Amino acid sequence: GFKYSKLIELLLLLLFFLDRPPAPVNVSVMHLRADSATVSWEVPEGDIIIGFSISQQRMDGKMQRFIREVNTTSRSCVLWDLEEETNYIIQVQSIGLYGESQASKRVPFRTLKKTDHEPLSPLTDDPTVQGLDKARHLQTGEMIIIVVVLLMWAAVIALFCRQYDIIKDNDSSNSKEKVKPSSERTTPEHHSGGLLRSKVGHL
Repeated sequence: GFKYSKLIELLLLLLFFLDRPPAPVNVSVMHLRADSATVSWEVPEGDIIIGFSISQQRMDGKMQRFIREVNTTSRSCVLWDLEEETNYIIQVQSIGLYGESQASKRVPFRTLKKTDHEPLSPLTDDPTVQGLDKARHLQTGEMIIIVVVLLMWAAVIALFCRQYDIIKDNDSSNSKEKVKPSSERTTPEHHSGGLLRSKVGHL
């Protein structure tokens, strides 16, 4: 039983290593700031990747951080809360269905001084911020569409009320016109009645 369990363990271990996705390639650091940077990478085709794991470490070894994201197809990640003028090393791993890949090559980068690069709108080139801006634009567009639809409905209701008033006025004038002939008809009856009476009188 012990030999079989060892064999099963070895087979599972072999299966785990065989099913591990390949390590990310072309790892690069963009949008360097004093306190942030964006890491991007590529994944070789043919493997199902469900997330990523990033290890971020200062070169002096004082601080290490791990960022792990699953259920994502993203190929970039923003590193926040970095220290200015500090050297860092990052490595990226792909997360597959059955485990993580080997770590990518170590990529060094250095953050900037706060005075070196202070953009008017911070992180304007950053994909995350661009996404937020797009979301804001979408929200504004949706609001405009809602307002336009409401105005259109108000115009339709106003037009309907106006048409209804015109129809109502026409109906009331038609009813008045119908009443008039009936009153005209009553006058001949009086005349005829008068004639009858005059005839009776003569008789």
